Amino acid sequence: MGISRRRIVGGAVVVGVATTTGFTPSLPTPSGPAPSLPTPSGPAPAHTARLWREFADAPYTHPQIPYVGRAGARRGAARLDRPPVVANVVTYGAVPDGSADSAAAINRALAEAGERGGGTVLVPPGTYRIDDFLHIGHSDVVLRGAGSGRTKLVATKNLTELIGTYGSRYGGDKSAWSWAGGLIWLAPKARLDSLVAAIRAKAWPFEGWTGNRRDEWETLTTVRPARRGDWSITVDDPSAVRRGQVVLLRLTDDAGHTLLEHMAGGGAGPESYHWDDKTKLTSYVPHEWPVRVVSVRGRTVTLERPLPLDVRPEWDPRLTTLAEPLTGSGVEGLTLEAVETSQSAHLLDKGYNGVTFQCAYDCWADDIVVRHVDNGFGLVAASACTLRRTRVEGRGSHHPYFCREGAHDNLVEDFSIAARTVPAPAGTQLHGINVEGLSSYNVWSRGVMEMGTFDTHRGMPFANVRTEITVENNGRHGGDASAGPLYGARFTHWNVTVTNGRAGLVKIDTIAPCSATVGISEVTEFDQIDVPDFAGELHARVEAYGNPGTVRPRNLYEAQRQLRH
Repeated sequence: MGISRRRIVGGAVVVGVATTTGFTPSLPTPSGPAPSLPTPSGPAPAHTARLWREFADAPYTHPQIPYVGRAGARRGAARLDRPPVVANVVTYGAVPDGSADSAAAINRALAEAGERGGGTVLVPPGTYRIDDFLHIGHSDVVLRGAGSGRTKLVATKNLTELIGTYGSRYGGDKSAWSWAGGLIWLAPKARLDSLVAAIRAKAWPFEGWTGNRRDEWETLTTVRPARRGDWSITVDDPSAVRRGQVVLLRLTDDAGHTLLEHMAGGGAGPESYHWDDKTKLTSYVPHEWPVRVVSVRGRTVTLERPLPLDVRPEWDPRLTTLAEPLTGSGVEGLTLEAVETSQSAHLLDKGYNGVTFQCAYDCWADDIVVRHVDNGFGLVAASACTLRRTRVEGRGSHHPYFCREGAHDNLVEDFSIAARTVPAPAGTQLHGINVEGLSSYNVWSRGVMEMGTFDTHRGMPFANVRTEITVENNGRHGGDASAGPLYGARFTHWNVTVTNGRAGLVKIDTIAPCSATVGISEVTEFDQIDVPDFAGELHARVEAYGNPGTVRPRNLYEAQRQLRH
């Protein structure tokens, strides 16, 4: 029995109908009832938001709301093509009764499927012990269980034990397993091999699309000036660009940091901000945005998503090569349970992490539960990926979801974070749905968070959307001063129900520049009180405050999908 997106509720302004391919998984829904939180009684009558009417008139250039209607794998397709079944892990020696290690057998099946050109690897019903992390390193390889209630993987070791200590590039005793790596890790084989080698050599491996040698990647062509929202660009030499290719649009900041100012919305506040000492933030530029080419006609290159930023000569705009991305791969229909250990002190995570996508494009996870993990689902320099019907549960996590190192255009929908099953140990930290490191145009949609918060984690993420979410807002956001501002421009929170009345970066009109806060609960500040990073007028908008779920469209992402470009 498949799933499909809910139809948009009445009242949305719709311009045409999108024509995208669909994806209906033939997997069972996660076992057990979905978590639910109470909603306030007596909501106000529904009405179409004025901000929505404005957006529908100019969807690609609205000053407060980003266009995210093509976020996710295959431009947000509701159905994705899956490769044919080529292997069953039991025939490779995996044991479904948990009596012996099955990691080597599963990894052999995944590697051989990839070496033969791809395919689906089945994990039949049962419980499988894994004493190593699982790696999907080839494109078009899918690891498929029989459903999250029928196939369980029990992970006995953490990434520190399996790979080594992964420290911070800024020194100190922080563990980078606090925000990287997974016990199911989807990343190109060559990329992960070099990363693991660097960790074991006690060197810091840059995790982004171009790795440590960012200046050595091939320039395909330089790009003429263009505007945010354009679907096509003019290039100087189209000879190395082809239809279907994933390329990297690279923008280099200038001495005056006008690129960072542009990401922050421009104007007097960003122009007066002191950027030079934000060393962590400035390490994220040149800015790298991967995108697939739809067509090449003469010197006109059409992209599958509109430009996220202006393209200006002073930023040396060019299309370049990138680490060969993992594409068309996924994991679905299983539960990953780590051995239950006490949650580590803040930033000392050992690496009992769930599922992580790194340098992945058009990849996905569906019907996945992770339990007793340090960090749940990760998007690290991953773009155009979909996480659907995912759930984090068990003893409590540092980052239930993390999105960082320039991760763009991803979709997390129908997700849930369950309440912890044991009290939080002293010295630990709970974040929630995390975004940082200049990550942009990501969507969190239709979520239930029984704990956690909207963790905008500095590093100036911009143009992200959180919509139709219910949250018991009891986490705290993170991010150190060297990472720079909490928000760039065009963050949007749309129809968010806060069940405990706590602010915690949900109502953002007083702190985020060029932002929109629409249809959220009344909230009050608590002890973590933030002030705006930028002085002066923020050009932020707020509508239907105190009336969550009452504005139409109910789900901003779903409504944007109906717009025809």
